[in-house]
Amino acid sequence: MFEGIKGKRVLITGATSGIGACTTELLKSYGAILPANPQGRTNKVFPRDLLSYTVRQDLVRTFVNDFGGIDVLVNNAGGIYGADFLELEEQDWDMTFTLNVKAPFFLARDAFKVMQEQGQGGKIINISSISAKYGGSTTTMHYGAAKAALDATTVGLARAGAPYNILVNSIRGGLIDTPFHKKIGRDAKAIEGRIKLIPLKRIGQPIDIARMVLFLASEAGDYITGEMFTIAGGD
Repeated sequence: MFEGIKGKRVLITGATSGIGACTTELLKSYGAILPANPQGRTNKVFPRDLLSYTVRQDLVRTFVNDFGGIDVLVNNAGGIYGADFLELEEQDWDMTFTLNVKAPFFLARDAFKVMQEQGQGGKIINISSISAKYGGSTTTMHYGAAKAALDATTVGLARAGAPYNILVNSIRGGLIDTPFHKKIGRDAKAIEGRIKLIPLKRIGQPIDIARMVLFLASEAGDYITGEMFTIAGGD
């Protein structure tokens, strides 16, 4: 079912941990993330800070120079800055939007241009969040707004990409067991309380998101674009 992913050149942001690392390993197991150059290198890591304009401007170009092109972009890197909305600084809002909307948009734009020139289409997959649906909590409201903007960008890019067979979709992850929760200060009690609200009564795993990425990146997703897929245990 997923044979078509073999040999595809895939760029995944935020690939060193959590969902990104899991997705990298899954796609690698199906033969993806392979270079087009003769050195035989695979899974090359590009250390990058996507808050930096210079880094964002150069990332896709560096990948294409190394691998000879790009077939799939997975905009996975994300995060949140700041605290409760009553104490939120504008800088925290700006950095949250830069990481979750601005960087994915410009990376997608750069990948789009290359895919268009290649003439064989491509896939762009944005990792969003269920917070785009619910608006987040008092401490993640700006994160939810950023992810909602990312979903809107997905729809616009999908419409622009359709004539070139460049397919663009979002995956809205629910409560997934990653380091993200520790970074924003959620303790075990808070997570336990959140799990009780999920119909399946369990926290999701990175593999749950990674499998949807594989589905969309492979030939199984060749007639799907402009969609938001919620992977959240029924939440």
